[in-house]
Amino acid sequence: MSARLSSGGRIDRQHVVNFTFNGRAYQGLAGDTLASALLANGVSLVARSWKYHRPRGILSAGVEEPNALVQLFNGARTVPNARMTEVALVEGLSARSIHASPSIEFDVKAVNGWFSRLIPAGFYYKTFMASQAAWHFFEKHIRASSGLGASPTEPDPDLYDKRFAHCDVLVVGAGIAGLTAALAAGRSGARVMLCDEQAELGGWLLSSDETIDQLPATQWVANTLAELSAMPEVTLLARTTAFGYLDHDLVTLAERRADHLPVGQAPVFRERLWRVRAKQVVLATGAHERPLVFGNNDLPGMMLAGAVSTYLRRYAVVPGRNAVVFTNNDAGYDAALALKNAGASVKVVDARPVPRGSLSQRARSSGIEILAGHVITEARGGKRVSSVVVQAIDAQEQLTGDARTLACDLVAMSGGFSPVIHLQCQAGSKAVWNNTLAAFLPGKPAQSERSAGACQGMQTLHECTHDGLAAGLAAVQALGFKVPQMEVASVATSDAGDLRALWLVPHARGVSRAPKQFVDLQNDVAASDIHLAIREGFESIEHVKRYTAMGFGTDQGKTGNINGMGIAAQAMGKTIPQVGTTTFRPNYTPVTFGTVAGLELGNAFDPIRTTAMHPWHVKQGALFEDVGQWKRPWYYPKNGENLRAAVKRETLAVRNGVGTLDGSTLGKIDIQGPDASTLLNWMYSNAWSKLEIGKCRYGLMLDENGMVFDDGVTVRLGENHYLMHTTSGGAAHVLAWMERWLQTEWPHLKVYLTSATDHWSTSIIAGPKSRHVLKKICSDIDFDDAAFPFMSYREGTVAGVPARIMRISFSGERCYEVNVASAEGLQVWTAIHAAGAEFDITPYGTETMHVLRAEKGYIIIGQDTDGSVSPGDLGMGGLVTKTKDCLGKRSLSRADTLRPDRKQLVGLLSEDPQFVLPEGAQILNEAPLTIPAPMSGHVTSSYLSPTLGRSIAMALIKGGASRMGERVHVSMRDGRTVTATIASPVFLDPKAERQNA
Repeated sequence: MSARLSSGGRIDRQHVVNFTFNGRAYQGLAGDTLASALLANGVSLVARSWKYHRPRGILSAGVEEPNALVQLFNGARTVPNARMTEVALVEGLSARSIHASPSIEFDVKAVNGWFSRLIPAGFYYKTFMASQAAWHFFEKHIRASSGLGASPTEPDPDLYDKRFAHCDVLVVGAGIAGLTAALAAGRSGARVMLCDEQAELGGWLLSSDETIDQLPATQWVANTLAELSAMPEVTLLARTTAFGYLDHDLVTLAERRADHLPVGQAPVFRERLWRVRAKQVVLATGAHERPLVFGNNDLPGMMLAGAVSTYLRRYAVVPGRNAVVFTNNDAGYDAALALKNAGASVKVVDARPVPRGSLSQRARSSGIEILAGHVITEARGGKRVSSVVVQAIDAQEQLTGDARTLACDLVAMSGGFSPVIHLQCQAGSKAVWNNTLAAFLPGKPAQSERSAGACQGMQTLHECTHDGLAAGLAAVQALGFKVPQMEVASVATSDAGDLRALWLVPHARGVSRAPKQFVDLQNDVAASDIHLAIREGFESIEHVKRYTAMGFGTDQGKTGNINGMGIAAQAMGKTIPQVGTTTFRPNYTPVTFGTVAGLELGNAFDPIRTTAMHPWHVKQGALFEDVGQWKRPWYYPKNGENLRAAVKRETLAVRNGVGTLDGSTLGKIDIQGPDASTLLNWMYSNAWSKLEIGKCRYGLMLDENGMVFDDGVTVRLGENHYLMHTTSGGAAHVLAWMERWLQTEWPHLKVYLTSATDHWSTSIIAGPKSRHVLKKICSDIDFDDAAFPFMSYREGTVAGVPARIMRISFSGERCYEVNVASAEGLQVWTAIHAAGAEFDITPYGTETMHVLRAEKGYIIIGQDTDGSVSPGDLGMGGLVTKTKDCLGKRSLSRADTLRPDRKQLVGLLSEDPQFVLPEGAQILNEAPLTIPAPMSGHVTSSYLSPTLGRSIAMALIKGGASRMGERVHVSMRDGRTVTATIASPVFLDPKAERQNA
């Protein structure tokens, strides 16, 4: 049966759109939403509820819809949990109800409703969690019986975009307050962005029958948008939800760019994430109408009064022919008037004893029957409401007189309005309760934002218009723009009347025995669940929320949470301000993973970083390993060599001749400023103030607990200029660590930090012949030991390229690190290899680097440390100077940190010199007689040393420093143990003579 009016609305009657719902074919019109099209086709049952599988219909006309969720399309482009009220009708649209089996008309799980008194809020905690085993058995069945839509299982074929934007004024919400604010800001010449979540800009004006400037509201909207569109500094964004308000006036927007278009006409990007940094923000986000809580208030045919007006005027759809409007404020009468004008029969049940206000007066004058001082105690029906029970109510909210039954097929509810203050609260504003409006309003702004219109508590178009203009003018005035001279749009004044707060309609049988009185329709939370939670001791509204699931799901309590707070307050004998409100967290509405990810997919999700020399490594046949996001040469196999053979060749080349390592990935942080030395003294455990210009120093960086979390060599380039080296994987973390302390604890320090890792290419030349190679291509530096000692740096040219050369060694050999601008990195690397050809120069990879450093006893942070290792544990207590303080130093004096039986770094020599101990293997003091056995430590690094001709390992062992020469047992994965001897971790050149050879 068609419910479409023969005229009116904003739909295109010449453009028929075909779609399917639950496998059945229907037709709608261009401009319809899926919700309005189904209502036009007489479809009222569209969903089943989450827990009890009760029949549900369409409640709203917008983003607050809790019931009408569907799965759109199939395959890779399927969309779960789409709100019918926001789904634009497109040709070929296919939608199906979620959470109903085998069909929405006959859902076998509706049996849950028969036992609803046995499965209240929290029943699964008490019933199925008696033991972990029981919960594992029941969990999958409980989750299968509840839940929402199904996520896609195929790769998403669409693309998503991200854009950064800056503006002078961002206006969120395009109702009359937002449009007026944007117009005022735009006329000043400011850069303005205006966004709204709806498909059309205009907000409630698109559903209003009022006039503005003697024009129909919709015509005024069209004229205003035309003027704004003609302004070059104004950006208009429809279908764009502001879902988060972050620090420093950063507002995140999700723009839906393709969902209203057929697949073949879709733009390149399906959705776009905007990150807007605004100087001023005007929040004109409106208000959500609240339902009223009474028995069976979830039956199909129950709708918000504002939604009824929207379907009638915007979509030319009559949701019901025999309607009852149930209200506690004057706004409900707008739906009554719209229904009467559409030819429907309508009665009004008003909880107020004496309705007053402009709309109620119009309704009375038009002959609409009004039952003042009455409430609906319960609705009746099956798959649609068929009647309601009405009874008088006194000032103490007690039912009086006899009940009467009114036949109806539609109930339009209006329980007042909840201003949409999510963004204000996310920005840092504290919600303030207004008893007159029975709503939370935004408090004092915490950032450069101001609220306007209905979200500020304005109740009429006249008030919202003036408030929007004031907000727009104040925003541009705060920025110093010339305030435009403009008159406020002419809107007739009206009286909004009063509101009678009515959180729970009483029932003769009480809360526990009455038909279900639903508060949160999406999560099947009833008033009885809230009373149960409070009886069980949950007094914090956040605890009540979690125990009952109120406000969970896709609608985040937009229609239910305030009613729930009111019911909780009454049950506890408190006021709503005493109970408080739940937290307004991002996201305001669900945001797709695609929008969040943008183009950062596949390789772009975790970017692959390569050095300037990467093409050369590829040509040499290098195999690579990932270090952080870098591709580093692992080893260079020749003539079919395996890893062991290649590493042996590369290691011996460095020890006996010369080898090269691409060290460009080492973290580099440029540190400048008069307080640079002060910062380094705090960051490192050793002293830095007296380091000479041109000298380098190794340092340990500790966390607040005194544990080592990074190390590296820092060189002093000038009086107030240092270059810090970090581990390849730790560069970003170290930079963030230093910035954190500078910004939070030492903002007075004049220091500037710059990441320079990508700016410099580093060629490491190691081995006794390294000096000979450099002399061939660098004539302006004296490489004599006296002129260029160990741990110093010089500037010159290498192969004609300006370079910084540092004499540092991570292999124990004579070594030079040549740093040039990254653009010249490959050129210099190639020249080094050409110059070293006569010395049989050999490139080596990270595996050989590990062997070289382990032979020398050098540690790698994160491999030989685990976040619980102090300098003393590493045998590096001497690097903690006694003449100054540093981060973590005080923690080193704790009793636990000074324990002699802490895990300490030692070397291990396996009894079989060719057996390489597995890294990570646990170490036992004795051969285990039973399992599990007490562990004494673990192997951190283990290699076969080509130089020594045997295996070597490093380990963290309890009290290891005092146990040299002891034999321990290393546990293998197959249950065996291998004997090893504790030794010094320095296996080669303990006197450090090779670095000067």
